[in-house]
Amino acid sequence: MRTGVAIDLGTSGFRAQKIDLESETILKTVITLRNPLPGANVMDHLDFAIHYGQDKAHGLSATAVKHILEELEVKPEELEKFSICGNPIQLSIFQEIPIEDLAYAGERKKQKYHIEEQNRDARIIPLSEIKGFEEFKNCKLYVPPAIKHEVGADALALIEKSGMLESDEIAIATDYGTNAEMALKANGVIYTGSAAAGPALEGQEIEFGSIASPHTISDVEFEGENLRCYVLDKEMSPIKGDLVNPKTGDVVEKGDVKAKGITGTGVIALIEAGMRNKMITLPKILTPDSVIHLQDGIKFTEKDLIEAGRAIGAIRAGHITLCAEAGIEMEDLKIAHMSGAAGTYMDAAKAHQVGMIPYNAGYVSQIGNTSLAVAREILISEDRLWELQKIAKEIVGTHVMFATSEAFKEGYMLELAYWNEGMMFKMHKKFLKKKKLPMLDEPSSILKIDRQVERDIPELGEEGLHVLDKVGTYLTMVIEGCEGCHECVKVCPNGALRMEEGGVVRIRTDLCDGANCQRCLHACPEDRFKWENLTVAGN
Repeated sequence: MRTGVAIDLGTSGFRAQKIDLESETILKTVITLRNPLPGANVMDHLDFAIHYGQDKAHGLSATAVKHILEELEVKPEELEKFSICGNPIQLSIFQEIPIEDLAYAGERKKQKYHIEEQNRDARIIPLSEIKGFEEFKNCKLYVPPAIKHEVGADALALIEKSGMLESDEIAIATDYGTNAEMALKANGVIYTGSAAAGPALEGQEIEFGSIASPHTISDVEFEGENLRCYVLDKEMSPIKGDLVNPKTGDVVEKGDVKAKGITGTGVIALIEAGMRNKMITLPKILTPDSVIHLQDGIKFTEKDLIEAGRAIGAIRAGHITLCAEAGIEMEDLKIAHMSGAAGTYMDAAKAHQVGMIPYNAGYVSQIGNTSLAVAREILISEDRLWELQKIAKEIVGTHVMFATSEAFKEGYMLELAYWNEGMMFKMHKKFLKKKKLPMLDEPSSILKIDRQVERDIPELGEEGLHVLDKVGTYLTMVIEGCEGCHECVKVCPNGALRMEEGGVVRIRTDLCDGANCQRCLHACPEDRFKWENLTVAGN
């Protein structure tokens, strides 16, 4: 059998499929619950690679991919084709392409630091040229193109799969994930941006949160005063869970499945239901203990509400910013496309009510995991790869750097005031008008939802879905003269770090919060803990 593997190198986790190249059928799907690099978002990953070495970042990415190939039961001598898709940072780290041109915004800084833009066109190379894959001598690596160096293959996949290129209508497409890529088409120009929404939309940074995977709550709905949970089964389809008293957690009616956590889509559904039923009045949860109780001991706290509000606010601020750049109003956005795992499992009507879909949208399509779909297409057809290259070159586009955009800064500050400080919506609108930004309003009541796929990965293959809870990638070092106080271990909030005999430190990178934390570094009383001394260990 001729074997290929397609993989989406996502910010919050990797998704891979083994494919029979002769029959073009999917055989098996493997997903990870986290990205192997330390940190919660793509900027953390970029920071880690810039400050501690891209060689370390590549080693972590490559080791995780090799663990996935083992789980797919693909041997080096059997693999003929391997394709990847994702944002420019993830793809560059895997391919060992320098990323300095992605780290600095503006031509002046690039000139000041003598940074050259890297070529990120479509390409086919021997996989054995990538460090760590030398034994894959019979395999070719297929990489889709970026539109521009900062607008990656994942954005191209989103734009192309949404059908925006074939239509002259104003429309917006959003990948609802940690990095929240979005594209707006208006007057023949495509405006792109990327909002660091954070991992809440993938269920992470939420106390009981989880990326979409079997046995996670993906939706909720009130039945009278009680709350019905809907939980993903092993085929990633939502089925009826427990009916619980949200104030106490008492089970009113037992469902068909146990739950181990809640996804980002479940969080959005919970916020919408809570606000609609007056259990949430921003930024407070109006229960006796300020907690909403779900099945199997899973809870949603006010801290979780703040994290989710930041993510929702970043999405809406991004939409406002792209409209401002295009010179249109938010009311002009009547067509919206949703992609990614969150964009698939999310109840679009609920997302619309909380502001994640433009308020005046009348049509919403849910199109699934576009990045993995493109990786699979270029694996099967080389012609498809070069077709995407042609499309990328022909797109007339403008990329908006949200990090330096005044419109985004103003819009996001208002979102934080609304979600985290309880600012009234009418005041939100008043300040948008004062800042001369595109206006918001109450969601339209007419919304046609075109759910094109039931799962973000529509077909799992005859061997089904396998979840790698542990990516199996570590950073390690020996701390010379370590006195064994274990302060670094004690302060780690995620249990990512352990200390072994002889001052050996091991950090499980997929659990590590990276640049946003580094408590271990600051906890060492002798200042001997140095991240730059860490090396990559496979197991």
